[in-house]
Amino acid sequence: MATAAAPESSLLSLLYRSYPAAISPDATEPDYLHASSKIFPTVTFAEDEEADIKQWLHTVDGLKSSLAKGEKGASDGILNQLNIHLATRTTVLGAKPSVADIAIYALLAPAVEKWTPEERTGEKGYHHIVRHIDFVQNARLFALQIPDEEKVAIDVNDVKFVPKPVDPKEEKERKKREKASAQNSDSSNEAKPLVVGQGKPEKGTADKGQAQAGADAAAAGGPPRTNKKEKKEKKEKAPKPAPAPAAPPAPSLIDLRVGHILRAINHPNADSLYVSTIDCGDAPGSDNTSLDEETGKTVRTVCSGLNGLVPLEEMQGRKIVAVCNLKPVTMRGVKSCAMVLAASPRVAEGEDSHAGPVELVNPPADAPAGERISFQGWNDGEPEKQLNPKKKVWETFQPGFTTTGDLEVAFDSSAVPTVHGQEGKPALGKLVAASGGVCTVKSLKNATVR
Repeated sequence: MATAAAPESSLLSLLYRSYPAAISPDATEPDYLHASSKIFPTVTFAEDEEADIKQWLHTVDGLKSSLAKGEKGASDGILNQLNIHLATRTTVLGAKPSVADIAIYALLAPAVEKWTPEERTGEKGYHHIVRHIDFVQNARLFALQIPDEEKVAIDVNDVKFVPKPVDPKEEKERKKREKASAQNSDSSNEAKPLVVGQGKPEKGTADKGQAQAGADAAAAGGPPRTNKKEKKEKKEKAPKPAPAPAAPPAPSLIDLRVGHILRAINHPNADSLYVSTIDCGDAPGSDNTSLDEETGKTVRTVCSGLNGLVPLEEMQGRKIVAVCNLKPVTMRGVKSCAMVLAASPRVAEGEDSHAGPVELVNPPADAPAGERISFQGWNDGEPEKQLNPKKKVWETFQPGFTTTGDLEVAFDSSAVPTVHGQEGKPALGKLVAASGGVCTVKSLKNATVR
């Protein structure tokens, strides 16, 4: 059990202690906004991600202020916002670590320590904040130097209420509605100019004026005026600008993550299949997941055609790379909600592509479950929530998944005509974890990966 004053609530002291090479102890006011790239030198942050980090640091400052002033309404609002945001993300940015995650931990860890079980995981509890605090203090991805006795004690099995999964599309629409409402409110508060003498005339007065104008025109020998509006000449419409070209597809559309196989068994109805229980870092209640009663973790059930190719004992308690956004399929009565990546020798057309040997792809040893995996140079987009089978995204890019002569897994763009020779993209991009480290295989060189 952590003490009431620990872990340290000071972000600065936590950074000093954990990242002495990146944060100088002589600096009294470090540049938090640009600290992420120093703390995580192997992680690349896009411009929009830098903007998100800045916004969340600002939000943390607001939460800190409202907590200090005892403004419960304001602090509860921010906590709810953060809890909803984390419902579909492992970190604030999705999978990448940043100083914003550490700032949230430094501020909220002492508060979470004092929360009741109901406040943590009750029906109105902050489930996802609690999960985030536990992840940040323990994950090698962050490598925070916090003694075990100072960590917040979190029992993953003590879940009072399992919330419904948050639909990312609905959450996006909710944010749009809030933004539109705020803009409309601002617009309604702006004073409209008032022009004296230009009020709307009464109906009777207008009719009399028009009749008098017609009589005056007739007396002058001109055509009488009528109430009909003259037809305006039609103006030629300017041609609409051509729509901006759509961004070319990329393998980053495929959701690759570190998975931790908790256990694997023989499929009860298929001799060639294993059924694995895999922790892929999903938030509790996410689509295509379930709660593992033995460990209390959120897991996916995955069927793999590896029986007879990979010994069952090698499937137990190990890290793998999982494809997490394929459409779930039911295989002999068991719903499979991901796919395990494995390498096998290339075969000539017509030969049995499943004859073996087969080797599972190994992520970096210290990469935690749920960490995003992507190809270097091809990681500038976010994966889709679920790939549309009709678009054949997986079928398009899988031929480029290969192993090298150095036993590293990579993406060979020359094998994918739709992206081959794309400007600014590497011909061969290694498969790496967000925290650094290349995915490998045991012995199969220049093999196909699927």
